[in-house]
Amino acid sequence: MLDGRQESSNIRGMRQLPLKTRSLILKMLCEGQSMRATARLADVSFNTVAKLLIDAGKVCADLHDELVQDVTASRIQCDEIWSFTYAKQKNVAKAKRAPQEAGDTWTWTALDSATKLIVSWLVGGRDGEYAIEFMDELRGRLANRVQLTTDGHKAYLEAVEGAFGGDVDYAQLIKLYGEPTGQKGHERKYSPSECTGTKEQRVEGSPDPKYVSTSHVERQNLTMRMHMRRFTRLTNAFSKKFENHMHMVALYTVWYNFIRIHKTLRVTPAMEAGLSETVWDMDDLVAIMEERAPKPGRPKTYKKRGTEISK
Repeated sequence: MLDGRQESSNIRGMRQLPLKTRSLILKMLCEGQSMRATARLADVSFNTVAKLLIDAGKVCADLHDELVQDVTASRIQCDEIWSFTYAKQKNVAKAKRAPQEAGDTWTWTALDSATKLIVSWLVGGRDGEYAIEFMDELRGRLANRVQLTTDGHKAYLEAVEGAFGGDVDYAQLIKLYGEPTGQKGHERKYSPSECTGTKEQRVEGSPDPKYVSTSHVERQNLTMRMHMRRFTRLTNAFSKKFENHMHMVALYTVWYNFIRIHKTLRVTPAMEAGLSETVWDMDDLVAIMEERAPKPGRPKTYKKRGTEISK
Protein backbone atom coordinates (compact mmCIF):
# COMPACT_ATOMS: atom_id res chain seq x y z
CA MET A 1 0.00 0.00 0.00
CA LEU A 2 1.42 3.37 -1.01
CA ASP A 3 1.53 6.13 1.56
CA GLY A 4 0.43 9.68 0.66
CA ARG A 5 3.89 10.85 -0.38
CA GLN A 6 4.52 7.87 -2.68
CA GLU A 7 1.06 8.17 -4.26
CA SER A 8 1.51 11.90 -4.89
CA SER A 9 4.93 11.24 -6.41
CA ASN A 10 3.46 8.64 -8.80
CA ILE A 11 0.69 11.01 -9.87
CA ARG A 12 3.16 13.84 -10.50
CA GLY A 13 5.43 11.49 -12.48
CA MET A 14 2.53 10.37 -14.67
CA ARG A 15 1.48 13.96 -15.29
CA GLN A 16 5.00 14.84 -16.37
CA LEU A 17 4.72 12.25 -19.14
CA PRO A 18 3.62 14.15 -22.28
CA LEU A 19 -0.03 13.77 -23.27
CA LYS A 20 0.97 12.45 -26.70
CA THR A 21 3.11 9.76 -25.10
CA ARG A 22 0.29 8.64 -22.83
CA SER A 23 -2.07 8.63 -25.78
CA LEU A 24 0.40 6.58 -27.83
CA ILE A 25 0.78 4.01 -25.04
CA LEU A 26 -2.98 3.51 -24.74
CA LYS A 27 -3.36 3.29 -28.52
CA MET A 28 -0.72 0.57 -28.72
CA LEU A 29 -2.39 -1.41 -25.92
CA CYS A 30 -5.69 -1.22 -27.86
CA GLU A 31 -4.01 -2.28 -31.09
CA GLY A 32 -2.76 -5.60 -29.77
CA GLN A 33 0.70 -4.71 -28.44
CA SER A 34 1.92 -6.38 -25.28
CA MET A 35 2.82 -4.22 -22.30
CA ARG A 36 6.55 -4.85 -22.65
CA ALA A 37 6.51 -4.16 -26.40
CA THR A 38 4.59 -0.96 -25.68
CA ALA A 39 7.17 0.07 -23.10
CA ARG A 40 9.99 -0.48 -25.61
CA LEU A 41 8.28 1.36 -28.47
CA ALA A 42 7.25 4.32 -26.29
CA ASP A 43 10.66 4.40 -24.59
CA VAL A 44 9.21 4.24 -21.09
CA SER A 45 9.46 1.75 -18.25
CA PHE A 46 7.18 -1.25 -17.91
CA ASN A 47 5.91 0.15 -14.60
CA THR A 48 4.86 3.35 -16.37
CA VAL A 49 2.76 1.35 -18.83
CA ALA A 50 1.25 -0.73 -16.02
CA LYS A 51 0.39 2.38 -13.96
CA LEU A 52 -1.17 4.10 -16.98
CA LEU A 53 -3.26 1.00 -17.74
CA ILE A 54 -4.58 0.92 -14.17
CA ASP A 55 -5.47 4.62 -14.24
CA ALA A 56 -7.10 4.31 -17.67
CA GLY A 57 -9.02 1.19 -16.68
CA LYS A 58 -10.55 2.85 -13.63
CA VAL A 59 -11.59 5.95 -15.57
CA CYS A 60 -12.96 3.90 -18.48
CA ALA A 61 -15.04 1.70 -16.18
CA ASP A 62 -16.60 4.85 -14.73
CA LEU A 63 -17.15 6.35 -18.19
CA HIS A 64 -18.94 3.23 -19.39
CA ASP A 65 -21.19 3.28 -16.32
CA GLU A 66 -21.99 6.96 -16.84
CA LEU A 67 -22.41 7.13 -20.61
CA VAL A 68 -23.85 3.78 -21.66
CA GLN A 69 -27.28 4.21 -20.09
CA ASP A 70 -30.87 4.23 -21.41
CA VAL A 71 -29.76 2.44 -24.58
CA THR A 72 -32.52 2.06 -27.15
CA ALA A 73 -31.91 -1.22 -28.95
CA SER A 74 -33.89 -3.81 -30.84
CA ARG A 75 -31.70 -6.93 -30.83
CA ILE A 76 -29.08 -7.84 -28.22
CA GLN A 77 -26.63 -10.72 -28.63
CA CYS A 78 -24.66 -12.13 -25.68
CA ASP A 79 -21.66 -14.42 -25.47
CA GLU A 80 -18.66 -15.30 -23.29
CA ILE A 81 -15.02 -15.37 -24.41
CA TRP A 82 -12.41 -17.49 -22.62
CA SER A 83 -8.96 -16.54 -21.44
CA PHE A 84 -6.95 -17.28 -18.31
CA THR A 85 -5.09 -15.45 -15.57
CA TYR A 86 -1.63 -16.44 -14.29
CA ALA A 87 -2.02 -20.11 -15.31
CA LYS A 88 -4.46 -22.36 -17.10
CA GLN A 89 -7.03 -23.91 -14.80
CA LYS A 90 -5.48 -27.38 -14.99
CA ASN A 91 -2.10 -25.97 -13.91
CA VAL A 92 -3.24 -23.74 -11.05
CA ALA A 93 -2.75 -26.40 -8.37
CA LYS A 94 0.95 -26.79 -9.18
CA ALA A 95 1.65 -23.15 -10.08
CA LYS A 96 3.92 -21.31 -7.64
CA ARG A 97 2.39 -18.36 -5.77
CA ALA A 98 -0.80 -18.57 -7.81
CA PRO A 99 -3.27 -15.85 -6.72
CA GLN A 100 -6.84 -16.66 -5.79
CA GLU A 101 -8.14 -15.44 -9.17
CA ALA A 102 -5.78 -17.68 -11.18
CA GLY A 103 -7.25 -19.95 -13.83
CA ASP A 104 -10.11 -19.59 -16.27
CA THR A 105 -11.21 -16.00 -16.85
CA TRP A 106 -14.37 -15.36 -18.84
CA THR A 107 -15.39 -12.03 -20.37
CA TRP A 108 -19.14 -11.68 -20.87
CA THR A 109 -20.29 -9.20 -23.50
CA ALA A 110 -23.69 -7.94 -24.66
CA LEU A 111 -23.73 -6.37 -28.12
CA ASP A 112 -26.39 -4.29 -29.83
CA SER A 113 -26.68 -6.03 -33.19
CA ALA A 114 -27.70 -2.88 -35.09
CA THR A 115 -25.22 -0.32 -33.72
CA LYS A 116 -22.46 -2.79 -32.70
CA LEU A 117 -22.34 -1.07 -29.31
CA ILE A 118 -20.98 -3.07 -26.38
CA VAL A 119 -23.81 -2.42 -23.95
CA SER A 120 -22.48 -4.46 -21.02
CA TRP A 121 -19.40 -6.45 -20.09
CA LEU A 122 -18.32 -8.48 -17.10
CA VAL A 123 -15.10 -10.34 -16.25
CA GLY A 124 -15.13 -13.37 -13.96
CA GLY A 125 -16.30 -16.95 -13.90
CA ARG A 126 -18.86 -18.68 -16.11
CA ASP A 127 -21.27 -19.85 -13.43
CA GLY A 128 -24.81 -18.85 -12.60
CA GLU A 129 -23.80 -16.13 -10.15
CA TYR A 130 -21.90 -14.23 -12.82
CA ALA A 131 -24.70 -14.80 -15.33
CA ILE A 132 -27.19 -13.21 -12.93
CA GLU A 133 -24.93 -10.22 -12.29
CA PHE A 134 -24.32 -9.78 -16.03
CA MET A 135 -28.00 -9.91 -16.97
CA ASP A 136 -29.03 -7.59 -14.14
CA GLU A 137 -26.53 -5.01 -15.34
CA LEU A 138 -27.63 -5.40 -18.97
CA ARG A 139 -31.27 -4.90 -18.05
CA GLY A 140 -30.40 -1.75 -16.14
CA ARG A 141 -28.77 -0.19 -19.21
CA LEU A 142 -31.63 -0.80 -21.65
CA ALA A 143 -34.46 1.67 -22.24
CA ASN A 144 -36.89 -0.66 -24.00
CA ARG A 145 -37.93 -4.25 -24.60
CA VAL A 146 -35.47 -6.14 -26.81
CA GLN A 147 -35.03 -9.42 -28.59
CA LEU A 148 -32.25 -11.28 -26.79
CA THR A 149 -30.17 -14.15 -28.16
CA THR A 150 -27.58 -16.15 -26.24
CA ASP A 151 -25.82 -19.45 -26.76
CA GLY A 152 -27.06 -22.60 -25.05
CA HIS A 153 -25.29 -21.95 -21.73
CA LYS A 154 -27.82 -23.07 -19.09
CA ALA A 155 -26.83 -20.33 -16.63
CA TYR A 156 -28.56 -17.80 -18.89
CA LEU A 157 -32.01 -19.28 -18.31
CA GLU A 158 -32.38 -18.32 -14.65
CA ALA A 159 -30.40 -15.10 -15.11
CA VAL A 160 -32.61 -13.79 -17.93
CA GLU A 161 -35.77 -14.75 -16.09
CA GLY A 162 -34.62 -12.96 -12.96
CA ALA A 163 -33.51 -9.80 -14.77
CA PHE A 164 -36.22 -9.39 -17.41
CA GLY A 165 -39.13 -11.54 -16.24
CA GLY A 166 -41.55 -11.68 -19.16
CA ASP A 167 -40.42 -8.34 -20.60
CA VAL A 168 -38.12 -9.80 -23.25
CA ASP A 169 -38.23 -11.83 -26.46
CA TYR A 170 -35.58 -14.40 -25.67
CA ALA A 171 -34.19 -17.33 -27.66
CA GLN A 172 -31.12 -19.51 -27.41
CA LEU A 173 -29.03 -20.58 -30.39
CA ILE A 174 -27.60 -23.99 -29.57
CA LYS A 175 -24.67 -25.13 -31.68
CA LEU A 176 -24.17 -28.81 -32.48
CA TYR A 177 -20.59 -30.04 -32.82
CA GLY A 178 -19.05 -33.13 -34.38
CA GLU A 179 -15.64 -34.70 -33.87
CA PRO A 180 -12.48 -32.54 -33.76
CA THR A 181 -11.22 -31.73 -37.24
CA GLY A 182 -7.65 -32.83 -36.47
CA GLN A 183 -7.00 -36.50 -35.99
CA LYS A 184 -3.73 -36.64 -34.10
CA GLY A 185 -0.94 -34.67 -32.46
CA HIS A 186 -1.05 -30.87 -32.33
CA GLU A 187 -3.59 -30.72 -35.13
CA ARG A 188 -6.09 -32.59 -32.97
CA LYS A 189 -5.16 -30.60 -29.86
CA TYR A 190 -5.66 -27.14 -31.33
CA SER A 191 -8.24 -27.65 -34.07
CA PRO A 192 -11.82 -26.81 -33.03
CA SER A 193 -14.62 -29.29 -33.43
CA GLU A 194 -16.66 -28.85 -36.58
CA CYS A 195 -20.02 -27.14 -36.11
CA THR A 196 -22.48 -29.50 -37.78
CA GLY A 197 -25.57 -27.37 -37.24
CA THR A 198 -27.59 -25.14 -34.92
CA LYS A 199 -30.86 -25.41 -33.08
CA GLU A 200 -33.06 -22.44 -32.18
CA GLN A 201 -34.94 -22.65 -28.90
CA ARG A 202 -37.56 -20.09 -27.90
CA VAL A 203 -37.43 -19.38 -24.19
CA GLU A 204 -39.55 -16.27 -23.53
CA GLY A 205 -41.83 -13.94 -25.50
CA SER A 206 -42.00 -13.96 -29.28
CA PRO A 207 -38.49 -13.74 -30.73
CA ASP A 208 -38.34 -13.37 -34.51
CA PRO A 209 -36.64 -16.55 -35.82
CA LYS A 210 -34.99 -14.51 -38.57
CA TYR A 211 -32.93 -12.63 -35.99
CA VAL A 212 -32.03 -15.48 -33.65
CA SER A 213 -28.27 -15.20 -34.10
CA THR A 214 -25.02 -14.68 -32.22
CA SER A 215 -22.91 -13.92 -35.30
CA HIS A 216 -22.27 -10.27 -34.47
CA VAL A 217 -21.18 -10.85 -30.88
CA GLU A 218 -18.97 -13.75 -31.98
CA ARG A 219 -17.33 -11.47 -34.54
CA GLN A 220 -16.81 -9.02 -31.68
CA ASN A 221 -15.02 -11.84 -29.81
CA LEU A 222 -12.56 -12.05 -32.69
CA THR A 223 -12.01 -8.28 -32.53
CA MET A 224 -11.26 -8.58 -28.80
CA ARG A 225 -8.70 -11.31 -29.40
CA MET A 226 -7.01 -9.29 -32.13
CA HIS A 227 -6.89 -6.00 -30.21
CA MET A 228 -6.01 -7.20 -26.71
CA ARG A 229 -2.72 -9.04 -26.55
CA ARG A 230 -3.61 -10.83 -23.34
CA PHE A 231 -6.40 -12.69 -25.19
CA THR A 232 -4.03 -14.17 -27.78
CA ARG A 233 -3.79 -17.94 -27.51
CA LEU A 234 -0.58 -20.00 -27.33
CA THR A 235 1.65 -17.13 -26.17
CA ASN A 236 3.01 -15.89 -22.85
CA ALA A 237 1.10 -12.59 -23.11
CA PHE A 238 -1.79 -13.80 -20.92
CA SER A 239 -2.87 -11.75 -17.91
CA LYS A 240 -0.78 -12.23 -14.81
CA LYS A 241 -3.17 -10.21 -12.62
CA PHE A 242 -6.96 -10.42 -12.68
CA GLU A 243 -7.29 -6.69 -11.94
CA ASN A 244 -5.16 -5.74 -14.95
CA HIS A 245 -7.30 -7.98 -17.13
CA MET A 246 -10.38 -6.01 -16.07
CA HIS A 247 -8.59 -2.69 -16.59
CA MET A 248 -7.67 -3.69 -20.14
CA VAL A 249 -11.24 -4.77 -20.96
CA ALA A 250 -12.55 -1.47 -19.57
CA LEU A 251 -10.07 0.52 -21.70
CA TYR A 252 -10.84 -1.55 -24.79
CA THR A 253 -14.61 -1.10 -24.38
CA VAL A 254 -14.41 2.70 -24.30
CA TRP A 255 -11.94 2.68 -27.19
CA TYR A 256 -14.21 0.37 -29.21
CA ASN A 257 -17.44 2.22 -28.43
CA PHE A 258 -16.29 5.85 -28.61
CA ILE A 259 -12.94 6.05 -30.46
CA ARG A 260 -12.66 3.32 -33.08
CA ILE A 261 -14.65 3.95 -36.27
CA HIS A 262 -16.54 0.82 -37.26
CA LYS A 263 -15.69 -0.15 -40.83
CA THR A 264 -19.29 -0.94 -41.82
CA LEU A 265 -21.01 1.87 -39.91
CA ARG A 266 -18.35 4.47 -40.79
CA VAL A 267 -18.95 6.03 -37.38
CA THR A 268 -18.30 4.80 -33.87
CA PRO A 269 -20.87 2.48 -32.25
CA ALA A 270 -21.59 5.20 -29.66
CA MET A 271 -22.48 7.67 -32.41
CA GLU A 272 -24.68 5.11 -34.15
CA ALA A 273 -26.46 4.46 -30.84
CA GLY A 274 -26.96 8.18 -30.19
CA LEU A 275 -24.67 8.25 -27.14
CA SER A 276 -22.10 10.58 -28.71
CA GLU A 277 -22.20 13.30 -31.34
CA THR A 278 -18.54 13.13 -32.32
CA VAL A 279 -15.71 10.68 -32.77
CA TRP A 280 -13.47 10.67 -29.73
CA ASP A 281 -9.70 10.64 -29.95
CA MET A 282 -7.37 8.91 -27.52
CA ASP A 283 -6.15 12.40 -26.59
CA ASP A 284 -9.69 13.13 -25.39
CA LEU A 285 -9.60 10.10 -23.09
CA VAL A 286 -6.21 11.11 -21.70
CA ALA A 287 -7.57 14.61 -21.05
CA ILE A 288 -10.51 13.12 -19.13
CA MET A 289 -8.07 11.02 -17.11
CA GLU A 290 -6.11 14.19 -16.32
CA GLU A 291 -9.26 15.95 -15.13
CA ARG A 292 -10.32 13.06 -12.91
CA ALA A 293 -6.90 12.28 -11.45
CA PRO A 294 -6.70 12.96 -7.71
CA LYS A 295 -4.90 16.19 -7.00
CA PRO A 296 -1.57 15.69 -5.21
CA GLY A 297 -1.80 17.10 -1.70
CA ARG A 298 0.82 18.30 0.73
CA PRO A 299 2.73 15.51 2.50
CA LYS A 300 1.44 14.48 5.90
CA THR A 301 4.87 15.11 7.41
CA TYR A 302 7.71 17.41 6.43
CA LYS A 303 11.10 18.33 7.76
CA LYS A 304 12.01 21.82 8.92
CA ARG A 305 15.44 22.70 10.21
CA GLY A 306 16.32 19.07 10.84
CA THR A 307 13.17 18.34 12.83
CA GLU A 308 10.22 16.27 11.54
CA ILE A 309 6.95 18.05 12.21
CA SER A 310 3.59 16.36 11.79
CA LYS A 311 0.71 18.33 10.32
